[in-house]
Amino acid sequence: MWGVNAPRRFFGDKHWNEPLKWNAAAQAEGKRKRVFCASMADVFEDRPDLRESRQRLIQLIDDTPNLDWLLLTKRPENIENFLNLASNGSYDRGDWNLRDHLKNVWLGTTAENQDLWDSRLPILMSIPAAVHFVSAEPLLGQIEMGIWRPEWLIVGGESGPGARPMQSVWVESLRDQCDERTAFLFKQWGGVRKEKTGRELNGRTWDGYPSPVNAESRHAEEDARM
Repeated sequence: MWGVNAPRRFFGDKHWNEPLKWNAAAQAEGKRKRVFCASMADVFEDRPDLRESRQRLIQLIDDTPNLDWLLLTKRPENIENFLNLASNGSYDRGDWNLRDHLKNVWLGTTAENQDLWDSRLPILMSIPAAVHFVSAEPLLGQIEMGIWRPEWLIVGGESGPGARPMQSVWVESLRDQCDERTAFLFKQWGGVRKEKTGRELNGRTWDGYPSPVNAESRHAEEDARM
């Protein structure tokens, strides 16, 4: 059974324990590892049956300080409230500081056009995180970043049957708007057969990644101005 009303299946303890092993390996190697969490789901979807999983995820993130957790959502308006609600059920603490909790979280939202950029970026950027990122995939129109500068911008076209076309000028414009504050990654042109269109832009690939160290420095400067 599949669909909105279908019962959800959740991972067992074996799956939840895997990141603890990754964390130990990263610590031994002295190199941080990235974990893209719930790539086929949305941690911040408003579903009562997700609350227990969010509680467990918060604890797991805190227990794995050598991992950088990538959390991508279409619902940034739910992030702060849901994290606070989840923390009340999984932490025995008098004070719970959102900034301290998200030190190893890369927090992202999708924004496929200007309207979504303008509505979601102010919310995303108001929440402390090691890195803020945006997935403009599929990119469906021209976007002017304005004052909202995430540390990482991922751009890509839609793929598969019925894929909506992406204009090169949209991609080039976003790339050109990125500066030292925003790393640019071009994922794909997409189309019906994405393996044919590839991921080169103006004769090269663009594989920018942000530095959490730089992001932390930036947020420290922002705190000093508050």
